[in-house]
Amino acid sequence: MAKPAAVRPPTHETSSVLGKLVPGTFQRLIAPHLGAARAEVLVGPRAGVDSAVVKLGAGRVMAITTDPISWIPALGPERSARLACHLLASDLWTSGIPPAYAAIDFNLPPQVSDEEFGVYWKAMSDEWSKLGIAVVTGHTGRYEGCDFSIIGAGTVVGVGDEGRYLSPDFIQPGDAVIVTRDCAVEVTAVAATAFPGKLSERLDADGMKRARERLEQVSVIADCRAALRVGVRDRGVSALHDATEGGVLGAMIELARACGHDFRVERAKIPLSDEARAACEMFEIDPYWALSEGTLLITARARHAEAVLAALAEEEIHAARVGEVMKGAGELWLAEADGNVARLREPSPDPYWEAYGRALREGWK
Repeated sequence: MAKPAAVRPPTHETSSVLGKLVPGTFQRLIAPHLGAARAEVLVGPRAGVDSAVVKLGAGRVMAITTDPISWIPALGPERSARLACHLLASDLWTSGIPPAYAAIDFNLPPQVSDEEFGVYWKAMSDEWSKLGIAVVTGHTGRYEGCDFSIIGAGTVVGVGDEGRYLSPDFIQPGDAVIVTRDCAVEVTAVAATAFPGKLSERLDADGMKRARERLEQVSVIADCRAALRVGVRDRGVSALHDATEGGVLGAMIELARACGHDFRVERAKIPLSDEARAACEMFEIDPYWALSEGTLLITARARHAEAVLAALAEEEIHAARVGEVMKGAGELWLAEADGNVARLREPSPDPYWEAYGRALREGWK
């Protein structure tokens, strides 16, 4: 599909932009300063990598991820808790290792009562139980200066076989590039839940129903499980990456930079639903660059790509083969419908955070 006309173009100003740092800033400020160097760290922090991997010995590895924990008032405590669990567990699953343990830190706003927090925590515990994850340590407190929507952070850990973990290092030229679900999945879910009146000006009843259902799709756990059943590395999937902040195109650039090869992708093949388009037009942002937890980026050996698509289809997860990996230096070659090809190396900051803040200030309903 063609790029929506009514969008606010991404900005490359990074000094005060909300959301996570772009890869270039990460590489300049953080990557040179990572504490002690330890030989057992197989996969360390870099853009395009959702989890670290540490060698334990005896053919076993430990995968680790950490992320903010959110409480979005418009979603309520229970749905916010479920969302937070799936954001963390999804990142860990992209390593190829199932999550097993969680450490949770809450820095609560002073106005949150014990009873309200109890509802949130019970819902979170129930979701951890469904996901097979035990909470093993943490910290909880209230502090001045803390506010919604970020109320702390969590770390999730899994242990598995060394031969099963994935990272961008296993990507090879010729691999297929696959995208699951849609663009701007999380943006669409939040728009339908937090601002239903505004979004219903652009969608009919069926469209609103589909948009609201996106909240249950803000997770890539099922996607990872399905793709991993085919096999890993030369037997199937070479890497998995969660398209969160920066959206689908941002995730592609991150993964290309992380593996050191180029991705050639056709924009017209990237799924974009009517409800995602409407939500992003409402926010005046580009759906291809916007928050899309629920979209999984998969690279797979070309001979196994159809098997990956079939495994996803068995779970009723829509997916599309959108391009391939080429020899290069870590760029995204984005082919447009008119034949033009843009070469992109640095993802833009996600436009969603500014747009969401503006919606709150303007009192959208």
